[in-house]
Amino acid sequence: MSPAGQKAFRIFILLVLLIELPVMIALVPIVVLAGVLLPRDLFFRLCAGGLFILLLPPIIVVSVLVLVRDGRPILYRAERMKAPGKPFNLLKFRTMSVAETDSGVSGGDKVSRITPLGAFLRDKRLDELPQLINIMRGDITFVGPRPPLRRYVEMYPDLYADVLKAKPGITGLASLIFHRTEERLLAPCNTAEETEDVYCRRCIPRKARLDLIYANRQTVCSDFRVMVATVVKRVKMH
Repeated sequence: MSPAGQKAFRIFILLVLLIELPVMIALVPIVVLAGVLLPRDLFFRLCAGGLFILLLPPIIVVSVLVLVRDGRPILYRAERMKAPGKPFNLLKFRTMSVAETDSGVSGGDKVSRITPLGAFLRDKRLDELPQLINIMRGDITFVGPRPPLRRYVEMYPDLYADVLKAKPGITGLASLIFHRTEERLLAPCNTAEETEDVYCRRCIPRKARLDLIYANRQTVCSDFRVMVATVVKRVKMH
């Protein structure tokens, strides 16, 4: 996406937020009351529905951009695991060119497939907006371990039996702290085999450790801090 296009999109998002700000402020007391009265999972599913409505304008714009610039399909559906033996389809905006065969995590071997628009969406994490639908369905929540591929759950059953005791989320402590490190570790990988080796040896154990640490200390307040930190990338978690 060109610098001019990125600037125009940022201005559009800012205008949407300014228009919707009074509604957001008015909803704060209702959200706080719902958070006290409703079960945690139901509360977050309702929040996802509300956010989906508020963010519908940028979601529509991104959908049109993907369709016009990169063609169909607009959404990327990938099997992930919400618990051992419980798969679901994780939704994202498509950020890569379509390949007949695709497996494993994204490393340097897949960089050439990332589209210019896809790179922008990934950098701003806008590709994950469709996962609000996954939250509404009850597949995931806002904060938790990122849902893994089936192959990794089967390769490390004991590890993921512990990690997936917590409901997977759009973001989490491991995503917040380790995301850039994971990208740096996988970027030099030139083959799928090399990417797989580095991911299994150097990424999975560290991410699982962070996910388990967070699960033992998770509260609604800590979830809120992780969500804010994910958006603004400035909030300290200690």
